[in-house]
Formats: sequence, structure tokens, C-alpha cells
Amino acid sequence: MLDLYSPGRSVLHRTRPAPKMLGLMVAATLLFLNQSLLITIIATTGILLLYPIAQLSPKQAITQVRPLLWVFILFFAIQWYFSGIELAAYVVLRLAALIWLASLVTLTTRSSDMIDTMTRALHVFKPLGVNPEKVSLAISLALRFIPVLAQITTEVREAQKVRGLERSVIAVAMPMAIRAIKMADEISDAIDSRGYRS
Repeated sequence: MLDLYSPGRSVLHRTRPAPKMLGLMVAATLLFLNQSLLITIIATTGILLLYPIAQLSPKQAITQVRPLLWVFILFFAIQWYFSGIELAAYVVLRLAALIWLASLVTLTTRSSDMIDTMTRALHVFKPLGVNPEKVSLAISLALRFIPVLAQITTEVREAQKVRGLERSVIAVAMPMAIRAIKMADEISDAIDSRGYRS
């Protein structure tokens, strides 16, 4: 269910989930605190260089951000109009870097391993009334939302392109809506199977 794990034997694949997730949190925080376009460019380049190290193809990297292309264009245009081209490039590049970073973790980590790691880490909050299982599942699904959206969009567009319908909004939107509903059912089944219903 929603496991976008890409099998491999790279260093990142062999690394335990906890260090990767901790690295994701630290790197994401630093990206948000950073205000320099140059540092953002360097950080983004470094993240992209991790993809071949993880035995992931350039196509897989592109697929992670392709569905958000129009969002990037919109953000860039708005920021350029109000704040200038440098800030526009910084905002869009930082968002892309965060997506590539999160996708790198989800592509090299099995869903079950990620959920188990977060569940163990969250047990310290159990005395405060926190349900570690529910929270870890929610975080895991959130981390996988954008990659799943990317996968669905790519598959639908390729299928409709074969039929010559890639320019039809309805022809693209309807299959995506159906897939989204199916994905919601899978999430619901996963929650039920783990007994997380209150």
C-alpha cells in the first residue's frame, strides 16, 4: 500500500530509517532557515547528486517534481512580480529541494520500516496521551503524498497520451480522480488493518 520503495543495494538503501529521517528533518530545517540563493543552489545540487548514489535514475528525480511544475511557475511569477527574480528563484528552488529530499527518503526506505521506526521514537510521548501508531502512520502517509501524486499524474498522462487525449482536461482529470479515491480506500484499509480506528 502506497509503498514507493525502489529496491536497491546502495548505501542509502542499507542505511537504517532513523538516521535518514533525522537527516531529512535537520536538512529541511536548515533549508528553511537559510536565506541565501547560492547556498540553496549548492544544497539542491548536493541532494540531486545523492540520487545516482542511491541508484535512482534522473527520470525518477524528475518524476518527483513534474506534477508541481505549474505550481512552481505560479510561485515564481508571483514572487518575481512582488519581490524580484532572485527571491523567486530562491523560493521555487527551496521547495523543489525539499521535495527531492523527502522523495529520496521514501524511495530508499520501505513503508513498514519507516512506520516502525517512528512508532518506537514516539513511544516517549505515550504518557502524554499520544498514540504512537496513529501519529507514525499519519507522518508516513504525509511524506509519501507528493511522490504518490507524482506517480499517479505521470501514469495517467502517459496512458492518455497513447490515446491522443493528453490535452483533454476531462480525460486526464477523471482517471486521476478515480485513482485518488482508490488511494483513499487503500489508506482506510491500512488504518483498519492496523486497528487504528478509535
